[in-house]
Amino acid sequence: MGSKNKLKRFGENETFGNVFQPTREEVVSNSFALKGKWNQDFFNNNNPIVLELGCGKGEYSVGLATKFPNKNFVGIDIKGARFWRGAKTAVETGLHNVAFVRTQIELINHIFAENEVDEIWITFPDPQIKYKRTKHRMTNSEFLQLYKKILKPDGIMNLKTDSEFMHGYTLGLLHGEGHEVLYANHNVYTNEGAPEEVTEIQTFYEKQYLEINKSITYIRFKIK
Repeated sequence: MGSKNKLKRFGENETFGNVFQPTREEVVSNSFALKGKWNQDFFNNNNPIVLELGCGKGEYSVGLATKFPNKNFVGIDIKGARFWRGAKTAVETGLHNVAFVRTQIELINHIFAENEVDEIWITFPDPQIKYKRTKHRMTNSEFLQLYKKILKPDGIMNLKTDSEFMHGYTLGLLHGEGHEVLYANHNVYTNEGAPEEVTEIQTFYEKQYLEINKSITYIRFKIK
């Protein structure tokens, strides 16, 4: 993407009422105004809050928000030029139950309060295959404990990925640490039982994976 396009998208994001781009200083000092008040001050309802971490273009957040109008969705990504597409689509289609925040995943406990979130989706994260990149894997032990801080006690986690490595790593870690695996499938399009939203909503890259017959895996679990 050219720098002019990026600048244009950054500029448009500034005009969208569903986009929040706090500075790192604002976030770490706990001055982000919506923390603990998402339903009260933004969504104006008491519906469950669902996050998509590393939301990319926001296709999944928008897809889920369309499918589940009685839930609130927030896409998180550090790259605003990417989720511009999802934010713009939501604005153009009058979708009021979805928002986007430009911030780092490791700071989400400064964006949401304890027990404020009902469900988290991680869709097609970088598997960070090299051992020295373990700390960056979005389902490692440290990240799971971070998610637990903002999830309600019965909160649900979802991992959808094309990476067999990420699927296997996560399953092994979940079993090893005693977390509750509710459902696991190494190929959601050939095996039965996957929730509708797993197979009905597809990202741009997922469609490309499917064209070359790459398996899409999915795990639904609770953090203990």
